[in-house]
Amino acid sequence: MKDATEALRLIKRGTEEILIESELTERLQSGRRLRVKAGFDPTAPDLHLGHTVLINKLRQFQDLGHEVLFLIGDFTGMIGDPTGKNTTRPPLSRDEVIENARTYETQIYKILDPEKTLVMFNSSWMGEMRAADLIQLAATHTVARMLERDDFSKRYKSGQPIAIHEFLYPLIQGYDSVAMRADIELGGTDQKFNMLVGRELQKHHGLRPQVVITLPLLEGTDGVNKMSKSLGNYIGINDDPKEMFGKAMSISDELMWRYFELLSFNRSLDEIKKMRERAAKGEENPKNFKAELAQELITRFHGAAAAAAALSDWDIRFRRRDIPEDLPEVELTAGGSGLRLPQVLKQAGLTASTSEALRLIKQGGVRIDGEKVEDPAREIPMGASHVFQIGKRKFMRIRIG
Repeated sequence: MKDATEALRLIKRGTEEILIESELTERLQSGRRLRVKAGFDPTAPDLHLGHTVLINKLRQFQDLGHEVLFLIGDFTGMIGDPTGKNTTRPPLSRDEVIENARTYETQIYKILDPEKTLVMFNSSWMGEMRAADLIQLAATHTVARMLERDDFSKRYKSGQPIAIHEFLYPLIQGYDSVAMRADIELGGTDQKFNMLVGRELQKHHGLRPQVVITLPLLEGTDGVNKMSKSLGNYIGINDDPKEMFGKAMSISDELMWRYFELLSFNRSLDEIKKMRERAAKGEENPKNFKAELAQELITRFHGAAAAAAALSDWDIRFRRRDIPEDLPEVELTAGGSGLRLPQVLKQAGLTASTSEALRLIKQGGVRIDGEKVEDPAREIPMGASHVFQIGKRKFMRIRIG
């Protein structure tokens, strides 16, 4: 194991908060193999880079010699956690939970070490709990305490309904930490309340309370909203390598540095700082750093050969098509789920009218990310960012907000 000071420095990279840091330091100094917990509800089977911020941190703990407890909340998935939303999340059926859970194990081992990962299901202990046991668990917290959770408080004040079973979710997540005897729990900033409930329940059961580490929620490719498949601003770890490369290249230069900090294994914070300074001074094109990041991510999930092929494809489609280095960029607002291509071209000022846009599409004069577009009904989804080309010389990067 690494020296405790060096281990703490590595762990703190990209974290939002550590509660309590002195407790973490003490446990790292003990030299004991720690049990590091993270819970995932199988509500969506496909992982994206936003999920990997947490999984990357788990891998760091493994590299430091500790054991990861990867909890699939098959029991809590059938309850539904609002997780910061203003409405109750619909619970999943048992079949949906099982089907989604199966996909996790095949995906997480692209990052985690199987030999140091223990996959657990909270139905193992919650399924055995009697009604009387659940009532005793509920007795450990008051309604006033539950209303301290931000989303519950907002819904209560606005008169929106809160179902009783939703109060059980933080308690069950907290009890998971009791059953698993977790030393550390990792989660997004939106899970802070639930993880602190775990600390309290461990104290209640005579256990040493877990250290809580919160991690930031990664912005999607739009640079504004949390990465989400429903918003279309995500980069999936199972995305085609060429698609992954294109999405990574579409993020803003400013957002790229945040992605480096939270997602890169290859670059230290000092190196990232120097890279940023070089880009600011004009000594290096930010696109070269962006391409490096894209290759690192593709190598991690698809292998070095796929990363090299994606870079080559990008070179052919973009760098060799005389696309300007500094593209004009606009952001358009979509009223619904997106905008149809002729509307995009007109609103961005690439064409004078939708009829002109339709004519150019039919003539084969419109390209998106280097690919000719022939479908005038094509819809550009919200959260998307692409390079649009009219003819040979007219280029613009357009984001749909």
